[in-house]
Amino acid sequence: MTQLFPTEALLVFAGLGGTLLIATGVALVLNWRLGDTISPSVLANLDARIKAWWVMVATVGVALWLGPLIFTAVFGVISALALRELQALIPDTALDPITRRTSLVVFVPVQYILIASGSHEWFGLFIPVAALLALPMLAICTGHKGHYLQGVAEAQWGLMICVYCISHVPAILWLDIPGYSGRNALLVIFLLLVVQVSDVLQYVCGKLFGRHRIAPQLSPSKTVEGFVGGILLATAIGTALWPITPYSPIATFGMALTMTLMGFLGGLVMSAIKRDRGVKDWGGIINGHGGVLDRLDSVCFSAPVLFYATRYFYAA
Repeated sequence: MTQLFPTEALLVFAGLGGTLLIATGVALVLNWRLGDTISPSVLANLDARIKAWWVMVATVGVALWLGPLIFTAVFGVISALALRELQALIPDTALDPITRRTSLVVFVPVQYILIASGSHEWFGLFIPVAALLALPMLAICTGHKGHYLQGVAEAQWGLMICVYCISHVPAILWLDIPGYSGRNALLVIFLLLVVQVSDVLQYVCGKLFGRHRIAPQLSPSKTVEGFVGGILLATAIGTALWPITPYSPIATFGMALTMTLMGFLGGLVMSAIKRDRGVKDWGGIINGHGGVLDRLDSVCFSAPVLFYATRYFYAA
């Protein structure tokens, strides 16, 4: 990994910065010229979202620039925050404090240490196997009472989504891809950019053209028009980014389409959990965007797919 932050990455972040500058300017104009005609809550939400995007883009960019160890550590913290958000929705009667703490202070750091060591086999097995066996035994040994199956199942599923799945984002940096040495940061950017742009474009297309709700009981704001328009546009943008990937143009199209579809389905799954628990957002840590899981719900389902497809078809 001789060059973690190649020139192409600088160009991509320069483009993102320019886009955010334009969005910031548009928001200022709307506040100045149309402040009396547009709902203050809408303008406030727009401002909050743009500011949040500045923070997220800057965080990812700086973490990538600082190197794979720092980037992996940052995502370790993100996983811990996401797991805390999910655990907050699990009743105390279903998940005892010792199991909660063990998930955070043992499974999260070990998973990311395994990633930083380059042990793909071990990090791929640690949570699906070790957590599957250890958490039920731990719950028994700590005298767990009542709702045993619910608590253990929710604890294991939380680790799979918040730690195992999310950890595949930094794991991409540690792949050995012939002819792509030192450029893995571009693949991370490709993943995050395509998935997040897909979410934004689905939202925009839904607001502009949405007429038919696609899953009204799970996510009332998602529409068929938003889904189709967002997926197609994001896939087109992803395909246009093929020069920064190790794939051919056709393979890049397939990867982008798969990621956007998995991201959409992941968003629906996570929305179903929120509706089941009667909450709108996973948390409030990101002003204007809810919680960590509200931003990474799509990434949770798309990152493992990209990682393993790349590993098995392109990595050494």
